[in-house]
Amino acid sequence: MSGAPGETPAPAEDRERRGTLRGALAGLTTRGRSFLAAGFAAAACSYVLGQDDLLRVGLLLSVLPLVCVAVLYRTRHQVAGSRRLAPARVPAGSEARVHLRVDNVSRLPTGLLMLQDGVPYVLGPRPRFVLDRVEPGGRREVSYRVRSDLRGRYPLGPLQLRLTDPFGMCELTRAFSTRDTLTVVPRTEPLPPVRLSGDTPGYGEGRHRSLALAGEDDVIPRGYRHGDDLRRVHWRSTARYGELMVRREEQPQQPRCTVLLDTRRVAHRGTGPDSGFEWAVSAAASISAHMLERGFSVRLLTDTGDTVPGPGTDGGTGTPGDFADTAGLILDTLAVVDHSDEPGLSGAYDHLRGGQEGLLVALLGALDEEQTAVVARLRHRTGRAVAFVLDTGAWAREPDADPDGFAGRLRLLREAGWSTVPVRPGAALPDLWRMAERARAGAPAGGQAEADMTGRTEERR
Repeated sequence: MSGAPGETPAPAEDRERRGTLRGALAGLTTRGRSFLAAGFAAAACSYVLGQDDLLRVGLLLSVLPLVCVAVLYRTRHQVAGSRRLAPARVPAGSEARVHLRVDNVSRLPTGLLMLQDGVPYVLGPRPRFVLDRVEPGGRREVSYRVRSDLRGRYPLGPLQLRLTDPFGMCELTRAFSTRDTLTVVPRTEPLPPVRLSGDTPGYGEGRHRSLALAGEDDVIPRGYRHGDDLRRVHWRSTARYGELMVRREEQPQQPRCTVLLDTRRVAHRGTGPDSGFEWAVSAAASISAHMLERGFSVRLLTDTGDTVPGPGTDGGTGTPGDFADTAGLILDTLAVVDHSDEPGLSGAYDHLRGGQEGLLVALLGALDEEQTAVVARLRHRTGRAVAFVLDTGAWAREPDADPDGFAGRLRLLREAGWSTVPVRPGAALPDLWRMAERARAGAPAGGQAEADMTGRTEERR
């Protein structure tokens, strides 16, 4: 829309300033509006009655709220706020502390300040703080705690600052644009060291044994070639074969581990922190962290075929930074993982059937005959496969319509070469991890081991 001839449209800054001033006038409290109305009334009465003293009173009553608005309007833009999380990633059920800081960057002291931070209801009540006068160039720091039993990513903010004048004439609110995110990751448990590595050459415990016997440079002699470093000559093999032999440098392959998490909605029952699905997510986090600590290259795979780290990358463990980055990436993914609408595990099967995968640890929900056959075929592409299968009927506390079906599917998986471990409510992951060591391919986990684990569970209850 164009203006009249000879008129220049107001710049955007002027329009914004006018809107801000109107908002500041809208911040007048009931007391401020009453003073303003009383001042106008007194001025009108002084004009009608011809009383100059009444006019002075009216001017005083009218000017006082406007002066308070002007002072607060200026102070509003001279106060800075910031937020800091310690830590920014916290396990479910643990507390994190949020530190708030307010700086007065103006040359005038502030009035009464009220802080309010935006917090989702899952993390607790919305924190509010009242700060007294802040001197010029001064700062105030406050903190509060947040806690959640549910994993996820929770936004914090915006931080709202409410300013009031000493007379209670005006209240202005300033919302800072900065936001932070608190990541609540699944709880992890320390697992005992067990032998679960695959039988594929170059993977698993074989790598550690070779390092223990020969060190980083595996001594495999070969014939001397022109240009070889003479310092690599292996004199014992030279004397044995009667020709010059040198040490061949063999870099052992890094053992690999794939953690398969079944997130199908049809495979799990119940919701909440004590559900079977949440147990599986927490177990996936614990197993991933444990295998990374043991030097494995770990990746997380879901039934949809999604992998973490993504295609073309491996879970690095060459340096402490690689280990921390991979562990953090997997935990951040598990913090927000949810049920999928996939009917089966074909996505994971299509991803795994391309080659050797080393050790495969699967956390599975309910399986029908078709999905049991799919899981059985997964075994042929791995060095060793361990399956933790949830007894969904027991987790849902509902009578199982087919009590023999669960045991029968475990038997089919064992016959296919899986080491199977049934998971029931109250089972401790470290105990199940030890059972997985005893569960050799083609053999059950062991009745005595399962009975011992059940007994320990009853004692904890």
